[in-house]
Amino acid sequence: MASVVEYKGLRAGYHCGYCDSEEGKASCGMWAHSMTAQDYQDLIDRGWRRSGKYVYKPVMNQTCCPQYTIRCRPLQFQPSKSHKKVLKKMLKFLAKGEISKGNCEDEPMEPTTEDAVAGDFALINKLDIQCDLTTLSDDLRESLESEEKQKRKSSKREESSELIQSQDIEEKLGSGEPSRSVKVHTVPKPGKGADLSKPPCRKAKEIRKERKRLKLMQQNRAGELEGLQAQCEPPSSSSPPKAKSNQPKSLEDLIFESLPENASHKLEVRLVPVSFEDPEFKSSFSQSFSLYVKYQMAIHQDPPDECGKTEFTRFLCSSPLEAETSPNGPDCGYGSFHQQYWLDGKIIAVGVIDILPYCVSSVYLYYDPDYSFLSLGVYSALREIAFTRQLHEKTSQLSYYYMGFYIHSCPKMKYKGQYRPSDLLCPETYVWVPIEQCLPSLDNSKYCRFNQDPEAVDEGRSKEPDRLQVFYKKAIMPYGVYKKQQKDPREEATVLQYASLVGQACSERMLLFRN
Repeated sequence: MASVVEYKGLRAGYHCGYCDSEEGKASCGMWAHSMTAQDYQDLIDRGWRRSGKYVYKPVMNQTCCPQYTIRCRPLQFQPSKSHKKVLKKMLKFLAKGEISKGNCEDEPMEPTTEDAVAGDFALINKLDIQCDLTTLSDDLRESLESEEKQKRKSSKREESSELIQSQDIEEKLGSGEPSRSVKVHTVPKPGKGADLSKPPCRKAKEIRKERKRLKLMQQNRAGELEGLQAQCEPPSSSSPPKAKSNQPKSLEDLIFESLPENASHKLEVRLVPVSFEDPEFKSSFSQSFSLYVKYQMAIHQDPPDECGKTEFTRFLCSSPLEAETSPNGPDCGYGSFHQQYWLDGKIIAVGVIDILPYCVSSVYLYYDPDYSFLSLGVYSALREIAFTRQLHEKTSQLSYYYMGFYIHSCPKMKYKGQYRPSDLLCPETYVWVPIEQCLPSLDNSKYCRFNQDPEAVDEGRSKEPDRLQVFYKKAIMPYGVYKKQQKDPREEATVLQYASLVGQACSERMLLFRN
């Protein structure tokens, strides 16, 4: 199985949802008819990102709001104070049905509702979306259509032909960026005084102080006892637990803390492959879709006709990634998945993720607005980090959590930098640099080369473009052979631009469709 892509070229001078510039954005894109997990992994490690089957890369030194690929290192991740608060809030809700009133002053910063309309959506406009299967040669179209038929037995045929949508819809759905869009309730709900949110926070603080004081007293007493025991007898076997009690709780301890038998609620997280052939995906599709409609209408004020089944399927169920399994890979395999959060038998949130050879990549999250008080954006990110750690146990090289793009010039998009330790991708040499080292440079300039070595170059760059693989007139051939048949001088410029963006390894593996 090979990746088949159709390069759409550079698009510059269009509207930016981050800074509202009318003509500031610039990016390159391609339509991926199919893609292997390894090829997509290599592409995101060169600054690409998918939205449905459209894969795009911002032109970093031209675009008004540079978008830096960000990844978290889950193996070293320690939840912050505010992350712990979100996890404890969920545990309290599940155990006793408690709903926290208002936001405490140290509540984690969450993206606001505007975030989900602030992504790279304008990129996928009517022209981009027209790379329907009809633009392919008959032979490729037939083979791809037969694959589509098998995959979409249960989906309506008109869905694949309705690819042209209004720019308005594309602006809201066209990008997996940003992946988190949780509504922040800063305004108290009707009937509740604004000051009601403060006492619980103060009380919680006092309780924490009291607990700390008691813990210190216990530790001192234990120390005194231990001293006496040492004089009389060998140390007792009860000392290891004492050492353990001093260690901070791990992320897993906080997520999977055991609940009482009479717990008020039950939460279950299910991983479902994105495939209409999967019985679980098929049986939950209608509930998942209804939740998406409710989310779009409440959070983004979308009219019902703009969040139909076609849009939902294209952007959140359609993926170029083919399901793959490997003997050393995770049990669930590689590909695109929906992580469904079932509360008392009902889906309340869905995290769209890609599982790739070295990472879990977060694509999007939609949730039930009635449960905004649970900070589901932060909660799902922490669950996805824990999930990455779980996959790493079986597949040692799978050890990163990709959060999409970090946009330093956009204040409401900086929240991704709170999941530490994390790295940003150097836009020139494609090496990862710890975010702490990047921030001072980003404070001075929107666009930065993070690699401090002035001699360093892009090691994965296209060095032999003639070896690039082209799919042309029913045949696969190296670019060196293909270019001899071409008379259009623009063709060479386009192919070389594509080669420089995808790098040598991908250019030799992926098939570049030329019409």
